[in-house]
Amino acid sequence: MLFIIITLLSIYLLAGNWSGIRRAQGTRKLSIQGQDAQLEAGQSLQIGIGVQIPGFWPIPYMIIKDQFIRQSGEETIFEGSLIPDWKRRGELLYSTPPLRRGYYRFGDTECLTEDIFGFFQHKGRLELQQSVTVYPQTVAIREWAQFHQMLKGMQHHSTTTRAHRETTQINGVREYIYGDRLSRIHWNATAKTGTWKSKEFERESLPKTIILLDRTARAYGDAAEFELAVSVAASLFRYGAGRDLALGLLSIGKESTYFEPKQSQNHHKHILKHLVGVEADGFHSLQQILKEHSRELPAGCFFVLISPQKGSVMMQVLTQLEHLQMNPCHMWIHAEPSHAFKLQGAVQDSAKDDWVKAIRSQGYMGYEVSQLTDLPNLLGGAKRYA
Repeated sequence: MLFIIITLLSIYLLAGNWSGIRRAQGTRKLSIQGQDAQLEAGQSLQIGIGVQIPGFWPIPYMIIKDQFIRQSGEETIFEGSLIPDWKRRGELLYSTPPLRRGYYRFGDTECLTEDIFGFFQHKGRLELQQSVTVYPQTVAIREWAQFHQMLKGMQHHSTTTRAHRETTQINGVREYIYGDRLSRIHWNATAKTGTWKSKEFERESLPKTIILLDRTARAYGDAAEFELAVSVAASLFRYGAGRDLALGLLSIGKESTYFEPKQSQNHHKHILKHLVGVEADGFHSLQQILKEHSRELPAGCFFVLISPQKGSVMMQVLTQLEHLQMNPCHMWIHAEPSHAFKLQGAVQDSAKDDWVKAIRSQGYMGYEVSQLTDLPNLLGGAKRYA
């Protein structure tokens, strides 16, 4: 008898809640783990879903299902339960696993409840459409030593002869570069900011820089290696934006994309957005890419190749760039070997040294990047490849 009474009461309360659940309203709040300004690959997203159910009858609990969809179509469902308060309000909090680079969106958000015996179930739907952008992971580069040494004529392939001579007219303030003369220090700006600042003279110019991101599908061993290449490119643009460098991007995959070198912050933002969605889906050779775009590339520019390719093919590309009156630099991408191959470390190190010697013997600038955290030390002068 008691069982029948409880069942009838449960059905009665659930029937009264049915229309309320269908008219449920909700909000979604997003926060980034670590409180960074933007979400980068490897970080988690913290999500809070607040729900308000119209009506008066009490609801024992509610299940929330949130749909999270990546640009590739990969779908993840996050599910959790909450207990509404006496005002029929509740909040579900959850965190995503570390996210990969790319564009995401939230799909349908479903809320449902059932009687205490699980006989009856009613559903509602919340319209909480929202998009999320996960930018490439980056590292802060304090200084690119060889780049600035090259400008001062210390490098074999210096471009200072093509740069305009500076006048005595002060045109602004820039970050202090190691080696600047004492007379060049801008003491007022240094005192105000607490960091060393130097005077920027009119017509003092840095050469334009082009970064080529190799998106050749067959060149990369796995997805992690391509992610490393994208992160290196994004870190260089982050450095360029902080130094007001004129950087451009050549990105050739299924579609051809070229950003001319510019100094504006808005320009760098457009490039970063492009890097969010790039994939290793190219099939053209680097020689073919340079041949097709050689007329667009400014003569005398500093050309950075971010690629896992090496050997005779890459040496031909570096020579081709030199013939186009450009100053090439190879960021050689090779992710750390898996545990299965670490026993062959001596052989791998030997092959690595051979390629480094080959670059150095031809007077080209080159860096070996095995993991992103190595990049600041490599560019700061911890390892020099003249």
